[in-house]
Amino acid sequence: MLHEIKWPHEYLPGYTDNFASNEVIVRNASAKEVFDTLIDAGLWESYYKNSADVEFDNTPGTILRENTRFRFKTFGFPIEAQIIEFEEPSDGRPGRLAWHGWAEGDADHRLDVVHAWLIEDLPENRVRILTQESQVGKPARELQEANPDPMNIGHQDWLKGLVATVQAQKQ
Repeated sequence: MLHEIKWPHEYLPGYTDNFASNEVIVRNASAKEVFDTLIDAGLWESYYKNSADVEFDNTPGTILRENTRFRFKTFGFPIEAQIIEFEEPSDGRPGRLAWHGWAEGDADHRLDVVHAWLIEDLPENRVRILTQESQVGKPARELQEANPDPMNIGHQDWLKGLVATVQAQKQ
């Protein structure tokens, strides 16, 4: 049985202005290896072109932890964020990471998101990496209407870069 993202009700997909969902299943990697690489936000710019200028407010170093407050730029938006879910993978349980992010502004420019990750080991030395983002606000509606879809394309690139980074670290 595959696990699902746990959503705060106000960000429940299908009721928000935009939703992106991306997933890969790869072999020869573990949920722990993937999770440990993902939570090192200092690496993001090296493998994900839509991430820039990551800064931390209440955490030393570049490793995300429970309740970490941080800022970064993504898809042209300066985002303030706070970790709202942090569970390392263990004992057959998936790793879970989620942050609430927002870009301040008036009604035409404010963007609120929850970006969540679920990373779980599968049989036969495989790992499933699921990332989903649910968004509220006028910028989210504009992203939802864009063709091609920048969120799904960008997040798929994030997954590919994450996997390539994990594999390179193993060599």
